[in-house]
Amino acid sequence: MKKKEFVQGIKDGFPICLGYFSVSMAFGLRAVLLGMPVWSAVAISLFNLTSAGQFAGLNILVAQGTMVELALTTLIINMRYFLMSLSVSQKVHSGMKMLHRLAVSYGITDEIFAVSMQYKSDLTGAYMAGLILTPVLGWTGGTLFGAVAASFMPSALTNAMGIALYGMFIAIIIPPAREQKSVLVTVVMAIVASLGFTYLPVLKNLSGGWAIIVITLLVSGIAAWLFPIDVPAEDADVLGDQCVQENVETEVKCQ
Repeated sequence: MKKKEFVQGIKDGFPICLGYFSVSMAFGLRAVLLGMPVWSAVAISLFNLTSAGQFAGLNILVAQGTMVELALTTLIINMRYFLMSLSVSQKVHSGMKMLHRLAVSYGITDEIFAVSMQYKSDLTGAYMAGLILTPVLGWTGGTLFGAVAASFMPSALTNAMGIALYGMFIAIIIPPAREQKSVLVTVVMAIVASLGFTYLPVLKNLSGGWAIIVITLLVSGIAAWLFPIDVPAEDADVLGDQCVQENVETEVKCQ
């Protein structure tokens, strides 16, 4: 069973791997062209696994910014992963050990999060291992390839590769948006909110990382209110029985 789930995770993560390879090539190219050694660029990709955060951090390093500036910038940009990890934690299999949960938290990215949330069963350690492994290989492998090829590829092509990340994420979102009204409405609300934080006089002054957090909380809250998930009667009875059994000793009444 674990082997089957691991293989399924690899299959689901392979398209992300291909997309990551092309995007991370741009990071490897830029890092080496700005004076960073190949091994350092690869290490950054291996231990960070984040596109926007790495590019922002790279610019600060090249500009000889302070460690505080580097830490705060990457924290704000990557803060959305807190929310994603929280959502994933609600879907993982109850038997997943803490060490496995920590390993899964390392591999939470926008695309891995989107695929894992569409998985129809509980997220097991074997499935998440396969789902995370292939994108990590693609991300670090692409960085290595781009760093080595830095002296051969023109800068215009390097800049064009940045669009691959957005195209890949759109490809993940469109199928469920066409099938579910709730997903479509949520995507539209997110687009409208993003435009507001980009062009409106006051909102546009908010940094990109904080804008993402506010938009995520706002849109997800509205979506949860508009499209609540109904619990089937039989599941509600089971949950009620479990609640009674778990609270008998503490004398807490189930609501």
